[in-house]
Amino acid sequence: MNSLAIIDYGMGNLHSIAKAVEHVGADTRIRISADPAHILDADRVIFPGVGAIGHCMEELRRTGLDDVIREVAVSRPLLGVCLGMQALMEHSAENGGTDCLGLIPGRVTRFPADMPDPLTGAALKVPHMGWNAVHHSDHPLWQGIDQDERFYFVHSYYVTPARAEDRAGVCTYGIDFTSAVAHANLFAVQFHPEKSQHAGLQLLANFLRWDGN
Repeated sequence: MNSLAIIDYGMGNLHSIAKAVEHVGADTRIRISADPAHILDADRVIFPGVGAIGHCMEELRRTGLDDVIREVAVSRPLLGVCLGMQALMEHSAENGGTDCLGLIPGRVTRFPADMPDPLTGAALKVPHMGWNAVHHSDHPLWQGIDQDERFYFVHSYYVTPARAEDRAGVCTYGIDFTSAVAHANLFAVQFHPEKSQHAGLQLLANFLRWDGN
């Protein structure tokens, strides 16, 4: 039986993600845990997150889970979700500037306050909240997902990878922004697959089959 650990550091829709994975992975043993031994024992790991990056990084460092994530990142498939994606970058502008895990070269920036709606000309709201089309690469985690399929987002900050080849998905909300990144056995998305209906479930199912190559 395959095993999956969902990292519990006090920030994330843990049970929603677990339920979504249960729906597509009947043969997968799922454990929500903050225990490094449990996490490192799993075949695959999901790193979720909601909220502010400053608190996220404080909790990861306090619990030692920052080093656990670094070890996972070089040894098995890792899926970052929302704040978990941003934490993989080098630095975020949030909370006055926060150093992140540095697993993928790049930075995290807040959406501009004056982005115009292309239809009405009015300023777009931040946070970006709701459904948006993702134009994606040919990575295995997109298998069976239509080009420009819509996923559900809730975020005020977006990532900019330093390497173009790490960009696995792009969206437009006032500006073009990276909505998915991929490097080696890391894959991360800004949207919430557990809230994205069929397409999100397909991505999670693909992750359960992915060997990281």
